Amino acid sequence: MRTLKYISAFILAFGLQSSIQAQYSLQGQLRCSSSQQAISEVTIFLENTNDLITSDKKGSFQFKALPSGDYTLTFYKEGYASLTQVVKIVDQNININIPLDSLNVNLSTVNVSIQENGYGMRHMRAVEGMAIYASKKTEVIELKNTLANLSNNNSRQLYAKVAGLNIWENDNSGIQLNIGGRGLNPNRTSNFNTRQNGYDISADALGYPETYYIPPSQALKRIEIIRGAASLQYGTQFGGLLNFVLKNGPDDKKFEFTSENTYGAYNFFNTFNSIGGTLADGKFKYYGFYQYKRGDGWRPNADYQTHNGYLALQYKPTKKLTLNLEQTIMNYVAHQPGGLTDQEFKTDARQSKRERNWFRVDWKLSALNVTYKFSEKTRINFRNFLLYAGRQSLGNLQPINRPDYGGSRDLIKGCYFNFGNETRLLHRYSILKQPTVLLVGVRAYKGATQQQQGYSNDGKTGTLSDFQFENPADGILKSDYKFPSFNFAAFAENYFTIGPKFSITPGIRYEYIHTKANGYYQDLFVVPAASGFDTLKNEAIPEQRQSQRSIFLMGLGASYKPLTDLELYANFSQNYRAINFNDMRIVNPNQEIDPNLKDEFGFNADLGFRGTYKHIFNFDVSLFYLSYKRRIGNIQSSRPNAENPLIIEPYTLRTNIGDARVFGVESLIEADIWRLITKNKKTDWGIVLFTNFSWLDGRYLQTANSYASGKQLEFVPPVTLRTGLSVSYKKLKLAYQYSYTAKHYSDATNAELVPNAVVGVIPSYHIMDLSASYEWRWLKAQAGINNLTNAKYFTRRAPSYPGPGILPADGLSFYVTLAVQLGVK
Repeated sequence: MRTLKYISAFILAFGLQSSIQAQYSLQGQLRCSSSQQAISEVTIFLENTNDLITSDKKGSFQFKALPSGDYTLTFYKEGYASLTQVVKIVDQNININIPLDSLNVNLSTVNVSIQENGYGMRHMRAVEGMAIYASKKTEVIELKNTLANLSNNNSRQLYAKVAGLNIWENDNSGIQLNIGGRGLNPNRTSNFNTRQNGYDISADALGYPETYYIPPSQALKRIEIIRGAASLQYGTQFGGLLNFVLKNGPDDKKFEFTSENTYGAYNFFNTFNSIGGTLADGKFKYYGFYQYKRGDGWRPNADYQTHNGYLALQYKPTKKLTLNLEQTIMNYVAHQPGGLTDQEFKTDARQSKRERNWFRVDWKLSALNVTYKFSEKTRINFRNFLLYAGRQSLGNLQPINRPDYGGSRDLIKGCYFNFGNETRLLHRYSILKQPTVLLVGVRAYKGATQQQQGYSNDGKTGTLSDFQFENPADGILKSDYKFPSFNFAAFAENYFTIGPKFSITPGIRYEYIHTKANGYYQDLFVVPAASGFDTLKNEAIPEQRQSQRSIFLMGLGASYKPLTDLELYANFSQNYRAINFNDMRIVNPNQEIDPNLKDEFGFNADLGFRGTYKHIFNFDVSLFYLSYKRRIGNIQSSRPNAENPLIIEPYTLRTNIGDARVFGVESLIEADIWRLITKNKKTDWGIVLFTNFSWLDGRYLQTANSYASGKQLEFVPPVTLRTGLSVSYKKLKLAYQYSYTAKHYSDATNAELVPNAVVGVIPSYHIMDLSASYEWRWLKAQAGINNLTNAKYFTRRAPSYPGPGILPADGLSFYVTLAVQLGVK
């Protein structure tokens, strides 16, 4: 009997082992759902094994040696809606047919993934395009699924689902973007490496990474955000990467015309017009747009107008070679109403005390992108870009608690000419039959910036936007500098899979940076006299500086997937940030710059859990820690008045305050309530709820300044909450959003109130937005109300332009958009 038991147990174990070891194939074919043509070069990702393949010219694909079980396939190709499908293998080979929809086709009949079905958010895949994103905290905003006010780039709505962002809302036109994450300064998004279609768009990536240009939201396909771990692939910034991916024309039409016209409060008008198409059997593709926007603004002296144009041409002479040529031209002129003191803001937030302040930007971007595919496993990409641009600010920089009695206005001009190349090689290979991806790249960048400051030539009574310097008899401006720079970088990351559930991604980056400063600043000394002032001294003090540094950065990421749709991820990456040209020599009566400023360095670390559940829930909850050495910030101080030393006046000192850290929780949870109610049945209705919650704690740890020691970091709201509800029925959509930002500070000493209002507390505020849209064939109508309750609030205090002082955010406003789209197959 005992022998019989042993034999039975052996037979059972052998049977189980044979069953476990049985392997099958999963194959299929991809076709366009509208034309039924086979689709080649579709990237297919098998999440269970991390295998990555592409479809052949017949649209066919195949995975081999798979045991029985549930498998999640993701299909991705530019111009088509991404699709995620779960396939079940039960003791037999599987053959499936997969339809993909062009992004210009109605998607209502397609069973797409949760991110493509109304949420408007997804994460980057482990390997996508020419980059590795495995184990990094990433967010992708899909613009076609948002009901935000795109006509004025409403950042509160556009970035509503990106956790941990501090958003400045002082630019009512939406011309500039001011966002910062994890306690980083939001000013012109300078702590992100900001790109368009993968190439730089900021003024100077090394010494002045401020972004004066962003593309119109109506031209965008998606916005990609990779947090601090992006430092190894995209540059050393603490904030990470912000990449705007523009539309590139439909694949299934020879010509398509789109016109969107928006009318809104305060004489707002925006017209956006684009053309695009594909010719010569897919070898040639084109896309271009022109945008004109103007408005009067919520406050007096806040009028603006902007022109924005773009043209992209794509040519595929062979199946292996792709050439993309792009040109962007943008210019705008904006009247700036200036800032307010705290008391003035309480009395009347809409008032303006500056009618002579102006701002002008001219931006020209050129890019040539070349991609060559050696094989299905290896490809190389060359990104070449050139920027010729300028910005000019004109106005009265005196403290805002002093009236503008006239007098010569300060004029600051910046001219930026830089070009660069970034080359990337992506290679897929196997180690011990485990799929592996290697990315290596080099970057060369040369910049030439000139910055001048003086008085405008329209005398003491000028009020118009005259951006020309006066010609003083001695020829001396307040300052005149040239800032040449050179940067070479080399980087590598490797994505290793260890079994079907675990992966690690180590990386390294080397940076060589050489910056110079050549110019002079004015040494002027005047004393009061009977007829005004006597000049005792006026001479140009020459100044030359240069700095060379070599920097090595390292990082490591890890990912574990206990189930197909769940992922535990962690990463660590070092960061570095050079001092800005603006921190060298700018004459500002509200601020002084420490002449011994030093570069900043530190690291980002993330630990997160993300995934989806039955296409009903989508979530990403993570912990982070940011270490910031030699953090540059503002210290509130006082000094004798230059004209009367007996008067003590406040000012801010910009210096390396000390070492700091920020840690916190960032979370996004989305739920398809209607799918939950109907148990995942497909209907014409949809109800989606999202909650974006962040808790942050930022402190100075070590600092020589006793006033800042242990204080809260500036620009760190302890709590940020953005939540919303969207309801849809067929082609009708409604969306409501609530935003809350807790009280925080604008300087390192946590000053509450100062007379000139350039630093102080940012009180907590909450805002509501409402929007709706309806589509009928080739027509679309959208309308919305921003700041539904007409809340009075501000998000920023400025030491200089566009202030100085408190910059109020807009009150209640509305808009109506009518869009038409026509095309020829």
